[in-house]
Amino acid sequence: MERRHFLIGSTMAGSAAFAQSPNDRIATAIIGVGNRGSHLLQGVLAQPDARVAAVCDIKPDRLDKAATAAAKDNAKTFTDYRKVLDMNDVEAVYIATPPYLHTEMAIAALKAGKHVYCEKPIGTTPQQVRDLMKAAKASKKVFQAGQQLRSMKMYQQAVQQIRDGVIGDLLWVKAQRHASADLPYDGSSGDWYYDVSKSGGYLVEQSVHNLDLANWVIGAHPVRANGFGSTVLHKSEPPNRTIFDSGSITYQYPSGLLMSFTQMVFHPRAMPAGSQYINVYGSKGSIDLMSNNMVYSLTEPRKAAVPLMAGKPEEDEHAHIVAFYNCVRKGAASPSGIDIGATAALTAILGHEAMSTGKTVEWKSFGVEL
Repeated sequence: MERRHFLIGSTMAGSAAFAQSPNDRIATAIIGVGNRGSHLLQGVLAQPDARVAAVCDIKPDRLDKAATAAAKDNAKTFTDYRKVLDMNDVEAVYIATPPYLHTEMAIAALKAGKHVYCEKPIGTTPQQVRDLMKAAKASKKVFQAGQQLRSMKMYQQAVQQIRDGVIGDLLWVKAQRHASADLPYDGSSGDWYYDVSKSGGYLVEQSVHNLDLANWVIGAHPVRANGFGSTVLHKSEPPNRTIFDSGSITYQYPSGLLMSFTQMVFHPRAMPAGSQYINVYGSKGSIDLMSNNMVYSLTEPRKAAVPLMAGKPEEDEHAHIVAFYNCVRKGAASPSGIDIGATAALTAILGHEAMSTGKTVEWKSFGVEL
């Protein structure tokens, strides 16, 4: 499943927020220009207030492709990210490398005085998250996590309506992220994704988006989780695989609310209730948040389902990038600063540890104050 699944629309509604002279554009570097990094590169190139000063990757074919894409900005090319951070003119850095490298690179970039956009997850272990939180809070630079759902108008409006009580008090959440197949074994992520020490596993690397949206809706992070993970279909695909292909988790939140979350990679495309959804249940009714945004009444069971909002709002596919530059340029608050990035990552790590151990894992064991 492509990680850009969540990015909808192709309008550039927010991208013309600034109209700066070429010499006043924010010098930006992209570290990691694979699948996700290439999309970020296109988003940066679309911003009139930014220029791509450098691109960095260890794979020559990716680097050449990125350099060609950024030719109008005469971007420099590097295979060592530390040389990017040595560039005095670079003000902002995007980090889109495999997850286990995110923390190391983000901390180094912050210490080098750069604004940082770090792809999710911001860390794959509690220690990594703690270290990055410490560095981000000590820095005067902008830090933004790549939890891009936070910049989508559809979810902003939906969360606000839920906050306003459209379905009453929240009672329970059922969510899933199902796919019909693994990521391609010979694809751009195949050399690290199936190694749990590098990706963190399916839940941490991909479902962190879904878990972040659930936390946002609930207005809290879980206090504990239990569950089980297994590899039932792809037991030796690819060889030396160490991530699960299926799992089931129950998260408990401070109010006592429970969320049931499942993940797997063998859901037939034509089978109903596939792919991804977050069903939010309240005392007055329920919402199918990710699928159709319909409200189903509990108090008036014969009442037909009604749309949560009148039509889907027009989305800018690069809205999260626009938000980042608004933070850098205007000092605006980030839609997904370090606390949100850390909460999302730790929620995924909590679930992964529960699945891996078969035990109830407590959030407080992570030693993180938010």
